[in-house]
Amino acid sequence: MWQSALVHPIERLRYVARSGGVDQFALAREAADALGSLWGEPAELVNACRRILHHHPLAGSLWTMASKVLIATDARRAAIGFVEELNSDDTPRSVASALPNNATVAVIGWPDLAMESIHLRRDIKVRVIDAYGEGAALARTLLQREVDVVEVPLTGLGQACATADIVILEAAAAGPEALIAPSGSYAAAICGLRGGKETWAVIGVGRALPRPFFEVIEDQLAKENVLEADEEVVPLEVFTHVIGPEGKTPSTIPMREDCAVAAELLRPSL
Repeated sequence: MWQSALVHPIERLRYVARSGGVDQFALAREAADALGSLWGEPAELVNACRRILHHHPLAGSLWTMASKVLIATDARRAAIGFVEELNSDDTPRSVASALPNNATVAVIGWPDLAMESIHLRRDIKVRVIDAYGEGAALARTLLQREVDVVEVPLTGLGQACATADIVILEAAAAGPEALIAPSGSYAAAICGLRGGKETWAVIGVGRALPRPFFEVIEDQLAKENVLEADEEVVPLEVFTHVIGPEGKTPSTIPMREDCAVAAELLRPSL
């Protein structure tokens, strides 16, 4: 449970920065609310944004939220506005509505946005490929929503993707030429392409970043052992389409940018 609104915003931000196992949407909402409380303290606002991103460097929504808050003349209004953007994100419905009739789709890990509205399509079959232990939990959740779902071990990734109709991968963050997704996503996309299938990159509101921000994320991942990392960089060239709040578009169309660059975020946290 999130801490009470009576807690000082700095303490709330420390809680957000330390939070693990919390989905990106919840983190962004809580951080936006807390940052909005610091609108009269510019120095603390900048440092708080840097610290949050230091602890959650792969979360595209947090980069967008921080940039909007720092650039705005009214940080409080910018924070509230960003929460409203997240709440009205049409990406989940875009995914559900774009699927062809009776399609079998393969996903990896727990793609929150891609699976949020999938239960609205009773004709769709979902293959959930396990990634860092989340496959079983997602499969159970989908079963409770009466979705036709099969859990697939990571060893079955190749066949699951090559024989599905569509491979759907969700970005934690995206740049002009690549995105960040669960490890195994690159292989999943390649297997889908080799099988002549469509591969979709799901990029929700706030997750499409300008190049300077995305390069910071890539640098952060480069510091990790790529053979053991939970996330990886996946080039957009392995996707046939991008699904976002405005629907399905060919991946050859230049990637949108959900925020401007706040130069303060390119400096290290204190």
